[in-house]
Amino acid sequence: MPKDGHIHTPFCPHGTKDSLKQYVEQALALGFTEMTFTEHAPLPKGFIDTTPTQDSSITFETLPIYLKEIQSLKKEYEEIIKINVGLEIDYIEGFELEIRNFLADWGHLLDDSILSVHFLKNPMNNHYDCVDYSPELFGQIVKQYGGISNVYNSYYQTLLKSIQADLGPAKPKRIGHMTLIHKFQDLYPVDQDFQTIIFTILNEVKNKGYELDYNGAGVNKPFCKEPYPSKWIVEEAIKRNIPLVYGSDAHQAKDLGQGRNVMLWNNR
Repeated sequence: MPKDGHIHTPFCPHGTKDSLKQYVEQALALGFTEMTFTEHAPLPKGFIDTTPTQDSSITFETLPIYLKEIQSLKKEYEEIIKINVGLEIDYIEGFELEIRNFLADWGHLLDDSILSVHFLKNPMNNHYDCVDYSPELFGQIVKQYGGISNVYNSYYQTLLKSIQADLGPAKPKRIGHMTLIHKFQDLYPVDQDFQTIIFTILNEVKNKGYELDYNGAGVNKPFCKEPYPSKWIVEEAIKRNIPLVYGSDAHQAKDLGQGRNVMLWNNR
């Protein structure tokens, strides 16, 4: 049955103010029978958002309001569409304990969730860099890391750590947009496919019994133009019988369903 498992909301500081009901009505219009709201969870306590606008996530103060409103929406539409209460959790290297504690406190309130990497720990200075903020900021990261290949390698190594990390029983079982690092690939092309580390990641996902977020947002990104992950990785995931869960990564209602028309699909 059609499901969109990665949807943001008007609570997102870097999204639009489309109402929750607009998202639901758009999902119904597209024929979805299930949807998961996965707002960006508060960043770990002690971590400082390094994006210029510091708007990567909702706050701890907003979190209870968000959860209450999604629960209310879930009940209102329960006869029409299955709505899941969820979060997109950031894995940030060095903050595993804080993430584990957060999940211990809040995980029991979630129906579904995603674990994603947006921030990398710079090995040179221990500064944290957001890899998907803007082309300009990404270009600065490439220079600081000594080349695009180093950035890709750091991303995939961090992604592997997120899969292997002990974040407790409430750890998300779905790995978000595993090739997010490709967002600016047309501007900063890389001359290798990182097959070895990607195979290791896929094997770890399989061994852990996790899912992959099959994310359509990259299709509409002007310098990416492909889903996360890309076709050959999806084919390798299918070979391993790794469940793929479509996610629009919508930050406005009209984004629901984005990318599906060009994605390999076997309705897992």
